[in-house]
Amino acid sequence: MIGFQTLFYKEILRFWKVATQTVTAPVLTALLYVLIFGHVLDAHVQVFQGVRYTAFLIPGLVMMSILQNAFANSSSSLIQSKITGNLVFILLTPLSYWEWFAAYVLASVVRGIAVGVGVLVFTVWFVDLSFVAPLWILTFALLGAGMLGALGIIAGIWAEKFDHIAAFQNFIIMPATFLSGVFYSLHSLPPIWLTVSRFNPFFYMIDGFRYGFFGQSDINPLQSLLIVFAFFILLSGVALGMLKSGYKLRN
Repeated sequence: MIGFQTLFYKEILRFWKVATQTVTAPVLTALLYVLIFGHVLDAHVQVFQGVRYTAFLIPGLVMMSILQNAFANSSSSLIQSKITGNLVFILLTPLSYWEWFAAYVLASVVRGIAVGVGVLVFTVWFVDLSFVAPLWILTFALLGAGMLGALGIIAGIWAEKFDHIAAFQNFIIMPATFLSGVFYSLHSLPPIWLTVSRFNPFFYMIDGFRYGFFGQSDINPLQSLLIVFAFFILLSGVALGMLKSGYKLRN
């Protein structure tokens, strides 16, 4: 496990060396969302019975930050290594594709959780949040971060330049997170968009995560858990297959 531990440590050190950019900046962005949306809509919108809009908003922002930063960690690491040419030093090592996968995904989980905790710490002062089911909170946070870490590996291997990663983020990750119920309840949508949203896996991650705080959700949290777990297995299988074959890595 020495090779895995070394690669994992390298990935942790990579984002922690620039923590102002990788951790502090996302926390500040989420804080601005709370200040703006919470101030404007808190007195006018109530999604769940007995829950202020700002309280409803915070878990969604926490989970959104976890997902976006977990994806950014693995995808940016791989594309940087490919562009700068230092990927060859990892390819020369006797690391199995399982060790590659585990190191990149776990490092993504660490960064995602670190940002999520930072967002929660700096926004929880605005409202009194309840923690009805902490185990659900932890489960969805870890599973969601792992899923986006695996997706980041897929994107990083597929991409050939930084523009490809930016396109992946701008046209897939950002729309999927913003249209996943971070700022609204699914049942407030028109029927057509309600149906479309049910095909968005990000919705199930955020809805299940929010259930851990309030004990209320748009759909059954067990159903959300099964769907998220299925997507995690699917994306992990694709990422492992790409690593095993050496697709766009060894040629």
